[in-house]
Amino acid sequence: MNYRHAYHAGNHADVLKHMVLARLIEHLKKKDKAFRIIDLHAGIGVYDLNADAATRTGEWRLGIGRLFDGEGASVPLPGMAEELIAPWRNVIPAINGDGPLRTYPGSPEFARRLKRKSDRLMLNELHPADFASLHERYGRDRSVTLTDLDAAIAIKAQLPPTERRGLVLLDPPYERADERNRTLKSLRDGLQRFGTGIFCLWYPITGDGLSDALVDGVRANVPPKTLHAELVVRAVVQDGGLAGSGLVIVNAPWTLDEELEILLPALRDRLAQAPEARSKVEWLRRD
Repeated sequence: MNYRHAYHAGNHADVLKHMVLARLIEHLKKKDKAFRIIDLHAGIGVYDLNADAATRTGEWRLGIGRLFDGEGASVPLPGMAEELIAPWRNVIPAINGDGPLRTYPGSPEFARRLKRKSDRLMLNELHPADFASLHERYGRDRSVTLTDLDAAIAIKAQLPPTERRGLVLLDPPYERADERNRTLKSLRDGLQRFGTGIFCLWYPITGDGLSDALVDGVRANVPPKTLHAELVVRAVVQDGGLAGSGLVIVNAPWTLDEELEILLPALRDRLAQAPEARSKVEWLRRD
């Protein structure tokens, strides 16, 4: 495992993924019954934007850096889109305090801050150094369970949750040649054990064909209520790097499609790096 998310924290793909994650958590909170969030590729939880990894790429400046100014003040999205991202937005100053942005929260930190006291969080991270950082940050939190398993094993071990309500986030690094098949199998295994759970599968769009193959793999055996969203910030060319990202959401909450149809065009306009920027929201299967 060579992938380290610290180089990419806060980029356009993170912004999309975490805004949708925040919306999913808000939907789960509409019912009083407790739920569990399971993050299968958790990383380290919080990322230093002044560290060498982040400054070397500077990716965050074209992501989170377009939603906050140089002094750390919000640069709002237009209209209803800003209301939709309020839960996501509020976490940023909560971990940065006053002044310019210094840190960016990963999915574990968003989940921990947005869930309720009665809800639980399971964080899995295979990379030894990242797991050590994760354990140092969250190891004393009784609402958090930590594991350092292969995601394919973790999804079987952790499902179904005792709460019988919850969200599973799958966002592997896609480094392995067989990652597409492994990810699709993990999704199938998860749904077999927790058919009513919300599953959110993230993937990169890089021009290598992975994104189309992954979506086609889901489409071939698509469960009901499966929503698909993509955000592309520049032209997609082979070997051209990360041009965009997408999410497949199984058991998507009611009205999430309407929310994303408002949010994604606003994000496209804000995060665009070239005229080829585009966004899409569609149902792979609605009923």
